[in-house]
Amino acid sequence: MTGGTVRLQEPVPAPISTVWAAATDWARQGEWMLGTEVDVVEGDGRGVGSRLAAFSAIGGIGILDRMEITAWNPPRSVEVRHTGKVVRGVGGFRILPDPVTEDHSIFLWYESFSLPLGILGEIGWVAARPAVEWGLRKSLRDFARFCRDYPD
Repeated sequence: MTGGTVRLQEPVPAPISTVWAAATDWARQGEWMLGTEVDVVEGDGRGVGSRLAAFSAIGGIGILDRMEITAWNPPRSVEVRHTGKVVRGVGGFRILPDPVTEDHSIFLWYESFSLPLGILGEIGWVAARPAVEWGLRKSLRDFARFCRDYPD
């Protein structure tokens, strides 16, 4: 298996505590993550060992991403292990203080995953990466707006 990676960040006009609360509100992730709905399927979604399922779809075609929380460090970071049949690898987010603006944050999202099908998977990733990154950038901009109005 070959690998694909994505690492993007977005300034967020909200303090770390608000960004943490919004980012870990799994039930509402669909309000800012493009075409995605997340459910907690085991545990409470608030610590290592909890399992999540995210279904992402565009135009009725989608993929189920099963995850297990492997690191839980409130209010700074979450890491997951993708355990699905198609999506496998690690991902997560980190929340950093904005070095310029007090009470603002930087939201860093990362994914490192295995691609099936050898060279075909690599070619598919080269073709899909711009669209994946566009969708994630849009989602992170939407997340920044979501945080502005999030009740902390």
